[in-house]
Amino acid sequence: MSATVSDADLLAAADAAAEHAYAPYSNFHVGCAILTRDGSVIEGVNVENAAYPLGVCAERTAFSRAVAQGYRPGDFVVAASTASPCGGCRQWLHEMGVERVVFRNAGRIVTMTTDELLPESFDASGLR
Repeated sequence: MSATVSDADLLAAADAAAEHAYAPYSNFHVGCAILTRDGSVIEGVNVENAAYPLGVCAERTAFSRAVAQGYRPGDFVVAASTASPCGGCRQWLHEMGVERVVFRNAGRIVTMTTDELLPESFDASGLR
């Protein structure tokens, strides 16, 4: 995909990725597609585990892939997800410096900033 990827393109990529999710317990397949500043699109899916807390969300999978490829916070423009991000993923989206998040919720397509998604968020400034 090129640097002119639309939000609709990203949601379509998230939909396609969701087909590869591993969700044998919930059967709730989630996909995420992240657009980087260099125009790359990195996808992730949710991966469940029989020990439920060990599962990972699609957003976290996508960011983990991106970090493994050398991307860092601030390198991300848009994250699109097939579902509303959970609280933990909202923190990840904020930490990674995503400019906006596009997701489906109750049949609607919603676009928000990470500050709107997670007001009064925790950041690394409190660690120094």
